[in-house]
Amino acid sequence: MKGVYLFFAIIGAIIPYIFYFQFVQVEGINFSLFIMQLFENKAGSGFTADVLLATVVFWFFIFQSTKKPEAPKPLIFFILSCTIGLSCALPAYLYANEKQSSKAT
Repeated sequence: MKGVYLFFAIIGAIIPYIFYFQFVQVEGINFSLFIMQLFENKAGSGFTADVLLATVVFWFFIFQSTKKPEAPKPLIFFILSCTIGLSCALPAYLYANEKQSSKAT
């Protein structure tokens, strides 16, 4: 499963940045417009809210997991989720967790 998680982490980093770069090419670095367009219509707002809530749950999960000695350090995954997105951070965390678990056994 490690390979599958790594594959999805890479894909989860590439695909969002394709859209981010397209936005920057057209609009430049305009953070307020970017946020406004995330909530431009009801469908987009629902999708954005879903991803934001799932990201917050992920943060609680990774920081709670630090109580286990074999759990990966959460800071890098927190940063990934803020700079790329959950589509990269979650599979990257699962990959690191599998890697740590296989070392522990």
